[in-house]
Amino acid sequence: MNIVATELPDVLIFEPKLHGDDRGYFLETWRQSHFDERGIAVKFVQDNQSKSAQGTLRGLHYQLNFPQGKLLRVLSGEIYDVAVDMRKSSPTFGKWVGVTLSADNHKQLWVPAGFAHGFYVTSKTAEIAYKCTEYYHPEDEHSLLWNDPALAIDWPLVNDQPLLSGKDADAKTLADAATFS
Repeated sequence: MNIVATELPDVLIFEPKLHGDDRGYFLETWRQSHFDERGIAVKFVQDNQSKSAQGTLRGLHYQLNFPQGKLLRVLSGEIYDVAVDMRKSSPTFGKWVGVTLSADNHKQLWVPAGFAHGFYVTSKTAEIAYKCTEYYHPEDEHSLLWNDPALAIDWPLVNDQPLLSGKDADAKTLADAATFS
């Protein structure tokens, strides 16, 4: 497994080694020791999967009282995956990093607790699987506005306006959002 640092020191890209031949391929998608070696204490408690149509933007979501770390990968299609540092005391507060994840490149993104997370579907459809370090608590979910000028996220939009849920359309700007201390 190749593990790549991003501009946000706590957000990592995992690039599994692909072992393939004429029959297909094999890759390892998770190994506890990769986190242990970096001093990242994780315990995954929930696995999720979603499917979305092209142009869908989900996020930017986070839980304040029950923060979730997430390890994401794409099973089919392609997304642009984004993490935003929501920790007020962090030197990278309000900064973001984005990476293209696809079924073809097999990359995974580690988004630690304390970050907002969202993705945009660039392919016709995309299926995403992700492991979480905390259970989903709908009463604790917060949404950060995807197009907040203060964030200036460079989304690779295929249409002028992404497909959004009601809560994502009504999300808060960084200036008005609840943050971690």
